[in-house]
Amino acid sequence: MLDDAFGQDWLTPAIAFSVSVIGSFLGLSFAYRARRTSGFARWQWTFLAALALGGMAVWSMHFIAMMGFRLTGTAIRYDPVLTIASGVIAIVVMGGALSLSLGRRSTPWLLLSGLLLGGGVLAMHYTGVASMNVHGELHLDPLYVAASCVIAIAAATAALWFATRVRRVGANAGASLLMGVAITSMHYTGMAGVHHQAPDFTRYGAPEGSTVPDLLLPLIVILFVFLLVCSLFLLLGVDEERTDYSRRPGHAAPVPPDDVVRPGDAGYNPRHATVRTAAPVEEARRPADDVWTRQR
Repeated sequence: MLDDAFGQDWLTPAIAFSVSVIGSFLGLSFAYRARRTSGFARWQWTFLAALALGGMAVWSMHFIAMMGFRLTGTAIRYDPVLTIASGVIAIVVMGGALSLSLGRRSTPWLLLSGLLLGGGVLAMHYTGVASMNVHGELHLDPLYVAASCVIAIAAATAALWFATRVRRVGANAGASLLMGVAITSMHYTGMAGVHHQAPDFTRYGAPEGSTVPDLLLPLIVILFVFLLVCSLFLLLGVDEERTDYSRRPGHAAPVPPDDVVRPGDAGYNPRHATVRTAAPVEEARRPADDVWTRQR
């Protein structure tokens, strides 16, 4: 079943992997901003992180990869309700796991959140498999299912660890690549264990459900719109710490203007100063100085 899982070429797996990496990068960026905020702003960034990680890195990757899945002797159609339900599962579980791990940053909570998220990813994946309508029956190999479970839980725990600790852009990019590898490996490991049993008699026509183009076009439109919106949120939400140059020794105290009286300048009386020092006794008898008075 490996040929069926990977399709006829490597273009579809490459696109699916790229989408998973981009979604992971956006999700980790949003999670970093959620760590630095509180209140309603934290919920906003957490929701965007769940939408990017669960909706794009996992769910969109899954169904883009399914575009290259083929079964010999039968067409594949997808149940729209189960397809949408699988995406909702991924986003909701990802949001709950992120909330737990961001609110309680400890190892036990990280492991618990990773277990919860891994179960959600598996539920999303096999709900997506259940949405496939074919002539005949589909069977799952327990060995591949177990392997996909281990990969999913490990990938989910690593994703939450990165989401709660990664700060630098370079580390974020590296973590996104690792997450893309883990998510893609989990998907194709699970799909390699899907076996098709042909029906006893020949059935004509296609099964019920949506075709691949019916799902592909809306998926691409939603994907690119989401990328655009997320990019705008990232640009508008930049809160980089800028260097405070006023604290440097060279900029600690600005140089006073020339017309400001300095302490200790006895006898110095600027012609246009607003604050005047006490004049000597012999100069007190002179007429008031102004701009027209000739200076000696």
